[in-house]
Amino acid sequence: MSETLEALAAARLVPVVVLDDAAHARPLAGALAEGGLPVAEVTFRTAAAAAAIAEMAKDGRVLVGAGTVLTPAQVDEAVDAGARYVVSPGFSRAVVERCAARGVLALPGAVTATEVQAALEAGISTVKFFPAETSGGAAAIKALSAPFGGVRFVPTGGIGPANLAEYLALPAVTAVGGSWMVPRDLIAAGRFDDVAAMVADAVALTR
Repeated sequence: MSETLEALAAARLVPVVVLDDAAHARPLAGALAEGGLPVAEVTFRTAAAAAAIAEMAKDGRVLVGAGTVLTPAQVDEAVDAGARYVVSPGFSRAVVERCAARGVLALPGAVTATEVQAALEAGISTVKFFPAETSGGAAAIKALSAPFGGVRFVPTGGIGPANLAEYLALPAVTAVGGSWMVPRDLIAAGRFDDVAAMVADAVALTR
């Protein structure tokens, strides 16, 4: 699990992907790899999610995880498909425990001191900060990192090219999640060259 965290930290960005058709999974994996960002969080917001994760995992070019995971059953579905990490919008002890049982990294959501403490009690020290912008943004993460010095954050929600730098500048931020570089409409239209170009532009912003 530490290797997965190290890979996410090295990437600095985590593309949050919504796939409506699993047939787009491998071309998207290629676009991410070509753009220099071989990682993806495939959200469980569509019926194609598990099949898409399976296709990307078989492809082997990207570190693939599952997002919007709300139940232990979804943890099993995601891990069985090949997900290497599991992201939830909020904190669920049942989800965290199932991830531990399945041997995959859990990134539960936490935006308050109470939620961060609950995560720590469950053995989690890296959390998703979601929805980032409407929960106080970079300033809130900076404030939380004072009493919780060992906690790392993966902010997601409302982050784009205009405000990415202020999040990445925070020592407590491991990586930033975003969807602007993987637009759902471009993926649905099969415009993977355009997606690769947008991914490359996003990666350039982290340097």
